Amino acid sequence: MTTVRAEVRVSGRVQGVWFRQSTKNTAGQYGVKGWCRNTPDGSVEAVFEGDEAAVQAVIDWCKRGPDMAQVDDLQVEWKTPTGEFDRFQVR
Repeated sequence: MTTVRAEVRVSGRVQGVWFRQSTKNTAGQYGVKGWCRNTPDGSVEAVFEGDEAAVQAVIDWCKRGPDMAQVDDLQVEWKTPTGEFDRFQVR
């Protein structure tokens, strides 16, 4: 099992559509830790740490998001995992 860290920014209609809570639920299903939050520019940013396949599954989910979301762009930066998280949080 390879642990990875992905820093993600999702743009589109992603605020006010349960994107953060749905991301938390999805991350929990895969055992991914980290956080997500709204940003002033209307996007959502997130940090995911966990098994490589699990993190990729959460990123793939973020490409479409919950039913009411419209994802226009998703950017991913792969970083070195820090192991700083003990759960997934909405900030």
